[in-house]
Amino acid sequence: MELRHIRYFIVVAEEKSFTKAALRLGISQPPLSMQIKNLEDEIGTELFYRSAQGVELTPAGEAFLLSVQPIQQRVNDAMQLAQQVANGESGQLRLGFTGTSMLNLLLPKSIRLFQQHYPKIRLKLEEANSLVLMDRLLEDQLDIALVRPPEHVPAGLSLQLLMHEPMLAVLPSGHPLAHQTSIELNALKQDNFILSPPSISAGLFDAITNACRSHGFEPKIGQNAPQIVSIVSLVAANLGVSLVPDSTKQLGITGVKYLDIQPPKPMVSLALAYRKNTHSQPAINFASLIQSLKMQHNHNHHDL
Repeated sequence: MELRHIRYFIVVAEEKSFTKAALRLGISQPPLSMQIKNLEDEIGTELFYRSAQGVELTPAGEAFLLSVQPIQQRVNDAMQLAQQVANGESGQLRLGFTGTSMLNLLLPKSIRLFQQHYPKIRLKLEEANSLVLMDRLLEDQLDIALVRPPEHVPAGLSLQLLMHEPMLAVLPSGHPLAHQTSIELNALKQDNFILSPPSISAGLFDAITNACRSHGFEPKIGQNAPQIVSIVSLVAANLGVSLVPDSTKQLGITGVKYLDIQPPKPMVSLALAYRKNTHSQPAINFASLIQSLKMQHNHNHHDL
């Protein structure tokens, strides 16, 4: 017995006519009658009373109909689910992000919109530093991630650049230069820089060291800090200075002063990373949604 036999049987039972059932199924009537006859032979009893007026279910046919209707419903549900998964409307999205990327309004807005557009997708969020996120993508533990891209990106990953975010100098409020609104970066060349080491936050580390070099000095490395929040807290504790993405101001940590840096203004990138040739449709949908949000954001800023 094949699934199509069940479907044919249900349609004939609903239409009470081989002719009407054949029309609805898009096949001619003789093969349909033959398929139902084969089904009856296989079961070993008649399922329909046939007459010139059409067909009626026999008691055996009624019992069979009650038993197979849930099967057909489950097949329909399974087909629908498979189509939804293929279109990225169902299933799950494993999304990684660095702590600082969440401070950027683009990410929370993208997640909110994605959930509105794809309510059946289970979102599994994971926060980690960029290098860990990229490893987890390569190990197929994540589908997509927002990272601060380092200079060297693993060969198996694709990067989609989202934005360059300006960096600010962050100084303890008691620092001699804290009263200024902007500074030359080389004014900080005698200060200790609090950084996340390259093994933890390669993208940010590269951006800060490259910025200092472009202003003619090597930063004096002071304390290590595992993430942006700890960098700013150590600056507040008067242990040194640092450079942080503009969005860090939203953390609202007291005891520090954020200053603009005079050109060349250092920037740090934010990018979407995913495996090359990814088959995750939810990841592809998320990437396209965040890209269209970014274009909308750029367009609005352009209008201003």
